[in-house]
Amino acid sequence: MSKKNKEIEGKETVEFFQELDKDALKTEKFVERNAKLLGIIFGALVLGVLGYFVYQQYVVAPKNEEAMKSYFSAQKNLTAGKDTLALGGKSAANPGFLGTYEKYSGTNVGKLSAYNAGLLKFKEGKFQESYDLLDKFSSGNGILMALKYGAMADAQSNLNKSEEAMSLIDKAVSASDDMYTQYYFSRKGGILALALNKKDVAKKYFSSIGEKYQEYDNGTSDAYVEMVKYY
Repeated sequence: MSKKNKEIEGKETVEFFQELDKDALKTEKFVERNAKLLGIIFGALVLGVLGYFVYQQYVVAPKNEEAMKSYFSAQKNLTAGKDTLALGGKSAANPGFLGTYEKYSGTNVGKLSAYNAGLLKFKEGKFQESYDLLDKFSSGNGILMALKYGAMADAQSNLNKSEEAMSLIDKAVSASDDMYTQYYFSRKGGILALALNKKDVAKKYFSSIGEKYQEYDNGTSDAYVEMVKYY
């Protein structure tokens, strides 16, 4: 840095701190004039923070526990092959995944219930309802988010919304750092692109498999890349 630039920078630094001093004095005077009002505002903020922790401790936590009971009851029916009972939503006595989501939508278990309900709606052939429920699910787990986007892509495909389905497959590929998950959805994307006669997109997916995920693919993607040339 040149001497001139250093002098400019030094001058700007001094001016900056001088402005801070002026602002500090203004702030002190403001506090003196409005001490009572600021005290009320500060007190309200403290109460707000305390209220948040009370809400988390005495409202959210118990709801999570209740939601877990409801979720496991639905899961038990699902494991037993009783899909209709697992889906639920028709009575308070058997909330199922649907009722669990509707009642506890603000909890993680409630959101997971929406995901499961979406999959069951897909099995029923109710693809728009399936998509809407899956869209309610969110998680910090990349693999779960990849599975969500993949399932949503399937719903959109069945609604003849091919472009939306391809976009969701892209999201599924990039949602997780897990190599096998990336491979699985890359392969799925390639196959979907072939079905839509998007040769360049299909080639991109299958080529990426050959470059990154050979250990999972056993050379299958090479055959797809060759097929794209003559498809």
